[in-house]
Amino acid sequence: MTLTSATTAPTRTERPIKQVHLAAHFPGVNNTTVWRDSNQASQIAFSSFRHFAQNAERGKFDFLFLAEGLRLREHKGLIHDLDVVGRPNTLAVLAGIAAVTEHIGLVGTLSTTFNEPYELARQLASLDQISLGRAGWNIVTTSDAFHGENFRRGAYLDRGDRYTRAEEFVEVARRLWDAWAPDAITADKATGEFLAADALGHVDHHGPQFDVTGFATLPRSPQGSPVIVQAGDSADGRDFASRTAEVIFSLHSGFEDGQAFYSDVKGRLAAVGRHRDSLKILPAATFILGDTEADARERSRETALLQVSPQTAIAFLEQVWGTDLGGYDPDGPLPDIDPVTSDEGVTRGRVRHGADPAVIAKGWRELAEAEGLSIRDLVIRFAAKHTFVGTPVQVAETINRYVQEDASDGFVIVGSTNPTGLDEFVDHVIPELQERGVYRTDYEPGATLRQTLGLPV
Repeated sequence: MTLTSATTAPTRTERPIKQVHLAAHFPGVNNTTVWRDSNQASQIAFSSFRHFAQNAERGKFDFLFLAEGLRLREHKGLIHDLDVVGRPNTLAVLAGIAAVTEHIGLVGTLSTTFNEPYELARQLASLDQISLGRAGWNIVTTSDAFHGENFRRGAYLDRGDRYTRAEEFVEVARRLWDAWAPDAITADKATGEFLAADALGHVDHHGPQFDVTGFATLPRSPQGSPVIVQAGDSADGRDFASRTAEVIFSLHSGFEDGQAFYSDVKGRLAAVGRHRDSLKILPAATFILGDTEADARERSRETALLQVSPQTAIAFLEQVWGTDLGGYDPDGPLPDIDPVTSDEGVTRGRVRHGADPAVIAKGWRELAEAEGLSIRDLVIRFAAKHTFVGTPVQVAETINRYVQEDASDGFVIVGSTNPTGLDEFVDHVIPELQERGVYRTDYEPGATLRQTLGLPV
């Protein structure tokens, strides 16, 4: 996480000024959403999705982004209700949003572990058709048995096989999306010919994971196929992204960290025959605005305390320690006991990022001791420290610096309330970016999502 500075982007003469790309993340089931805020509304009602989408489109965002939860999170054997609980089906929501927007892209998270490629490719192609080429697919893999218990397979996919299945899944989906020739439909009323001869390719795939034989049910959309988004960060994930993804939803929102990730992933593209501009890297970013920097810092602290209650701080730590820490004071020092390592853990249903719990705990204890942090202070540092804190001018200048100096191609912006969390960003930061000439003032008429992102068509 990086605190905003008022650094102005350096003058660049050696290459054109890059344009900033922005996506809008609908707040999900996590502790970044302040559900007790007076502005918070339902995260399930369609009116919330409509407001969020139309506001993001007013801000000329490239796309809106929905996560997906396939099972309610549990903590110590109970439904975890410290955060927001409950999330509707992604594709159903995106189909509704398609009807109340005209330009903004529609990206949903959908697992390659618990879906089948023929059915999911058909659903995404349908979304791409009805939105006139605005669909995107955030590919995720799921490796734990907790989610698998909800599905017919009744188990899960070995961690090592996640990307093997995902890669074959995408290969099958692309063959289905490309199966119809671009000019397949002739609809010649005089001759009675509706389809051109040999216009439909027959898909006949037989691989380690899937056997798919048949014709795709839909013609190509205006953008040919949905944009592929990916969020993997491991070495396998980065390789997969370099071969497959057109957008990476990254966790590397620090400036130097972002530059290192950007250089690493973009550097992998040449080896697979891709141009650097064929992949956009968009880290997740939160923000707090103020009339002055001091005002913004105060608001940031107040928001963080609402996002991380004493109970949330203890629960967050229990995810790493793997055991009940209810007897510890959230305003006191970190536990001096070692984490309990277990494949199952005390929290189930949440994506885990990080390495060995013992290594994480050791590093956190050292940091807390060095800086005098309590449990709650430390959790705020890692779970609720806001990426951009400052005036709208400062935030716009920092975003532009990241893009011009290759720390990212833009950001996936996440607000702290739902559905109005991005309203002030659109009202105050977007005009600053536009004034600097690094952000669109309107969409290109009829542009597909791939065109809006500036990706090869």
